[in-house]
Amino acid sequence: MDLLGLIARTGEAAAKARRRSARRRWRAARARREQTHSVPVSISVIIPAHNEQAYLKRTLMALRRQRYPCEIIVVANGCTDNTAEVARRHCDRLVMVSHKGLSMSRNLGARMAKGELLIFLDADTILRRNALRTIAERFTRDCAAGTVRGQPDRKKFAYRLIYFLKNFTHRFHIHGGSAGVIICWKDHFIRTGGFNESLEVSENSDLIKRLGRFGRYRYIGDTCATTSMRRYERRGVWRMAWLWTRLWFESWFRDLRHRTYETVR
Repeated sequence: MDLLGLIARTGEAAAKARRRSARRRWRAARARREQTHSVPVSISVIIPAHNEQAYLKRTLMALRRQRYPCEIIVVANGCTDNTAEVARRHCDRLVMVSHKGLSMSRNLGARMAKGELLIFLDADTILRRNALRTIAERFTRDCAAGTVRGQPDRKKFAYRLIYFLKNFTHRFHIHGGSAGVIICWKDHFIRTGGFNESLEVSENSDLIKRLGRFGRYRYIGDTCATTSMRRYERRGVWRMAWLWTRLWFESWFRDLRHRTYETVR
């Protein structure tokens, strides 16, 4: 009986030791995931804008209200409205080009950016007030690309469901999309060659895949960006959901250089 008791006690002690070791490993992994910068990071926010006068002011004002400093660069491309005038009043640097091009505009803004950390922001996307500070703390050097939690600007159940699914895929990096926000380090961006200017669709996924060689994808869920649902309003929820799903599959198996994207304003 004494021998059996000794064996039982030894087994219990070994099990406790394994549990303690597992807890230590879990805490260490969590600490690595949640590590923050001890030195402030300089941020440049790059906003490509094509005929965005209706949305751009709110996006820029939200950046001005941030609790963390940033350089705001607007690239007005192929505009025929007052986008440039709106941008001039609220951004740090306005770049004007005569022809339309999303990837071209982002690349141009990135080349002119002074910040170490680049945030590519859609012109119809509004960052929560704490967003830049949270990004600066959470997006560490072992991160290659990332985004924040997205939410729709309308309260329809279908829109909320869509963003629930989008956030789920971003959290687990099931696909390389974004919520109107793409985060990366400038030196990594330059080394990848930037956005592929031959793509009109899935250019975000293409860039994020190429950035992956520098580190992990970072989903920052404790801040968010609110994005206009105008495209869903115009084309319909299920049609857009089918389009995004199809583009995701095609981005893995087909050449998307000849695919185009409808402009909705």
